[in-house]
Amino acid sequence: MTTQNTGSRALIVVDVQNDFCPGGALGTERGDEVATKIADLISTQSDRSGEYSHIVATQDWHIDPGAHFAENPDFVDTWPVHCVADSEGAALRSPIANVPFDEYFRKGEYEAAYSGFEGASISGKALLAEWLRTRGIENLDVVGIATDHCVRATVLDGLKEGFGVRVLADKCSPVDDARGAAALDEMRDAGAEIA
Repeated sequence: MTTQNTGSRALIVVDVQNDFCPGGALGTERGDEVATKIADLISTQSDRSGEYSHIVATQDWHIDPGAHFAENPDFVDTWPVHCVADSEGAALRSPIANVPFDEYFRKGEYEAAYSGFEGASISGKALLAEWLRTRGIENLDVVGIATDHCVRATVLDGLKEGFGVRVLADKCSPVDDARGAAALDEMRDAGAEIA
């Protein structure tokens, strides 16, 4: 069962950052492919006559996230240093680096943060759910990195917040293929549409 509503739809681009793409501190195999597919999708929406009334990006933006960073990471709860605030690794990946997003939501400055719904807008510090609701958004399409971590957390929180959520799976890159597939099943079971 899906939870699609009949209101305005936003595109949430999750953590398509240099450190999560090939060559980055936590590069995913399909990161560049996904970045290109997302850029192509956004280019079809550029005049805002497309499906999305708003397009936003989330970013890992770590200053001192405590135990989230580890010298000997377990790649489940602890990770190598990545997406340090204002670093090249935290920057959005080309070809989406110059997209004029409607807003950016940064998360994890002083703690682990996986869900885009933990992120605050850079212009006004509004949380993602509040920002979307004040703009009449009821439905979300979610794309980005990584399917089995931040995409998963964002989708599950979006459902908990009452949004209709659709995952564009071909525009998501997992850390691990098996865990990525399991995450898609989990998101579907929670009420998301997997497209």
